[in-house]
Amino acid sequence: GINAEYGGLKKRSERMLYRITKKTLSKHSKSVAQIFSRGVKTEKKRVVTVIPGDGVGPEIISSAQGILRASGAPIEFELFDKPSSSDSYNLSVDLIASISRNAIALKGPFYTPVGSKGYIRNIELRRTFELHTMVTPCYSYPGVKTRHSDVNLVIIRENTEGEYSGLEQEVVPGVVQSLKVITAKKSTKLAHYAFKYAVDNKRKKVTAVHKANIQKMTDGLFLECFRQVAKEYSGIEYNEMIVDNTCMQVSLIDDTSFKTLLTTVNTTQ
Repeated sequence: GINAEYGGLKKRSERMLYRITKKTLSKHSKSVAQIFSRGVKTEKKRVVTVIPGDGVGPEIISSAQGILRASGAPIEFELFDKPSSSDSYNLSVDLIASISRNAIALKGPFYTPVGSKGYIRNIELRRTFELHTMVTPCYSYPGVKTRHSDVNLVIIRENTEGEYSGLEQEVVPGVVQSLKVITAKKSTKLAHYAFKYAVDNKRKKVTAVHKANIQKMTDGLFLECFRQVAKEYSGIEYNEMIVDNTCMQVSLIDDTSFKTLLTTVNTTQ
């Protein structure tokens, strides 16, 4: 009974996602066409590298593939169900070559053991392909009841610096050190991306989320870069907010100012 109920729920979810995807593809047909126009094509189809990943990855990637097929998107999939080389945890050379050749990948989550040392596949992918910016749209969907309604928020995050620098060492036994690296080059690049995204998508405000009250030099540099770039975009409102307050405002308070903004994040907590 449980399996039948789960199967029915999965089908209903996929149908709902298909309707949303079809609407989105129609609304953004030009940008979708631009994405599919790059990379390798076979018989007028766009080749996409597929990495199911770990945990829930294979299930959600399978559903995503079904939705894309049903939408009629002109693509075919190049599957890598074993992204690591057979004799190590490292990403395989064939996978790296496939992403380089196709220039687009559909990827599920990679599992990283908590407290493990050494190679982290997610970070290695980001570094290899300079995936410095993560864009996470957060929207309210009709019929889906949530605490806040009419949410229209985009989070843009730097993916390779800060805590994601991955630089740690043991100073002496019992004392470890983690280095948070921030550069003006990547902070400025992130700022330009955020403001350009706001202009292109008719957003009204960019908020820089930070921890500069404590991490004065690293996040201080991040904010200084944003302030300089903000001067070039006079039509976009710019403000700054400490990450603690941001989380409280978004999660606990029905604040309408968070329904139409674009947030850039440089710190994790």
